[in-house]
Amino acid sequence: MCGIAGLMTADGTAPATDVLDRMAMAIGHRGPDGRGDYVDGDVAMMQVRLAIIDLKTGDQPLYAPADEDHGRLALIANGEIYNYIELRQQMSNIDYATGSDCESMLYLYREHGMDFAEHLRGMYTVAIHDPDDGALVLARDPFGIKPLYYGVAEDGFVFASEPQALLAAGLVTPAVEPAKRDELLALQFTTGTETIFPGIYRLLPGETIVVRKGRIAERVKLSALPPGTSNNFGRGEALYEFDRVITDAVNVHQRSDVPYGMFLSGGIDSSVILAVMRRLNPAPVHALTAGFPGTGVHDEREHAKDVARACGADHQEITITEDDFWRELPAIAACMDDPAADYAIVPTYMLARKAKESGLKVVLSGEGGDELFAGYGRYRRQRRLAIFGGRRMRHNYILAGTGVLRDEPMGWRNGIAAAEAEAGEYGRTRLQAAQAVDIADWLPNDLLTKLDRCLMAHGVEGRVPFLDPFVADFAFRLPDRMKVRHGTGKWVLRKWLETALPASKPFTKKRGFTVPVGDWISDKGEKLGELVAANAGIAEVCDRDAVKRLFSAGRDQGQAQWTLLFYALWHKRHIEGADASGDVFGVLER
Repeated sequence: MCGIAGLMTADGTAPATDVLDRMAMAIGHRGPDGRGDYVDGDVAMMQVRLAIIDLKTGDQPLYAPADEDHGRLALIANGEIYNYIELRQQMSNIDYATGSDCESMLYLYREHGMDFAEHLRGMYTVAIHDPDDGALVLARDPFGIKPLYYGVAEDGFVFASEPQALLAAGLVTPAVEPAKRDELLALQFTTGTETIFPGIYRLLPGETIVVRKGRIAERVKLSALPPGTSNNFGRGEALYEFDRVITDAVNVHQRSDVPYGMFLSGGIDSSVILAVMRRLNPAPVHALTAGFPGTGVHDEREHAKDVARACGADHQEITITEDDFWRELPAIAACMDDPAADYAIVPTYMLARKAKESGLKVVLSGEGGDELFAGYGRYRRQRRLAIFGGRRMRHNYILAGTGVLRDEPMGWRNGIAAAEAEAGEYGRTRLQAAQAVDIADWLPNDLLTKLDRCLMAHGVEGRVPFLDPFVADFAFRLPDRMKVRHGTGKWVLRKWLETALPASKPFTKKRGFTVPVGDWISDKGEKLGELVAANAGIAEVCDRDAVKRLFSAGRDQGQAQWTLLFYALWHKRHIEGADASGDVFGVLER
């Protein structure tokens, strides 16, 4: 796991390497274990390394030497290739120079060209320079677990693991794209290729592009999901197959030369991961749980403790208080340069810090379980006809009815509508189409962005075993009745846990993971409303008096209050350039 960045000039001249230095400083938190640079002709690249596999010889760039048929190739990457052992066995004729999990990608590219990513099992963004072909090749994993951003200017092409590296390099001016701002305030995340920063774009999940002379010349896309056809599994066969694929996925996701653990909420997804880790590990699994004592939200710590005890896990709890919230939120918003106004960033950031303090460099997490196995209530509503309470997902926007916006947002649902149109193809059921919509945008641009930024801010790698190609192929092809039954989602996971980990009480109604932001904000509503209303970013789109009234309205408006508070802090740091040190009130007052 690392941070990568680079550039290619349009006119073939040598790149200015001081740009690499500025980008390296901006993403140095992603790679505290070292830095490697590469400059050749019109291309310059760099990597900051978080050493996880092959601690001794895995420094990058990595090279495939020239031979009689091919020129030399160079590679930098961010991520983990979990099937690297199997790839090395398949390519036993290669004289590998390192033990790195990433080296095989050079030889896959040499053999398969732009289709090389079809052979990878992992999370990754990668840049390969092929000087003989005049090509810079960039690729991102199909679920978008790892991020990559780029910009195209008159003098060339630039890319990096985080937008703030492109801003720090002076290649893009910090500004807000109005349509994307409206989308963020409506959905809490943004969709598609364009980001909230004009001139900064996402490499989409599964995309591979070829850049020549500073311009994108070719583009292909690898899908994360199979077509909609279903395997007609019976109950026994489905449970057997799930056990097989999830055990294999967790096993390869544990491949590491450094200590690892997992995040345990006590919910279905994390309980599944812990149950499998217990089976695979001779030593107790290190599990971390967050809770919110003294608040009105459900505290999962007691149930998580029971699950951990049943598995013999080494269990650590952290408590998050209102004081923690006000003190830590500016730094958390600062790390979310590609903004996602998901209040789960608060516990995720603080759990990552505890993992780091506990000596862990890798944690496994349950992201993807809800999307692949139909855990959300919105999927069940999507299946119903309108007369029976069915409705389309994200049918309304977060600030609807609050009266804070001067103008109703236009086009806020365009990205979701495009995903819905595509998801409805391939013979998918209504449930599968709903899942595919979330996997296209919500998953990479909210949940996985949150996990990446909050963990990498502390130099910790997050791994997501549910988002494995073999698990995804199994899960997506399950008949709908194996996902949703009697109004309950994730049926096959729950049925599996009944036997594998009864202490998880899988068919007990779960209340979901909630952060008490509404309670905390309502305690400071009047003062906070003044500061948020005065923020430059908020003032561009909101009526000042209406914002103040919203923050005085109590916890019932918690989601709308939280969204505006997050955006105000994000704008203060990433657009206005304010220092993020200090508490919420001090930062907003600057």
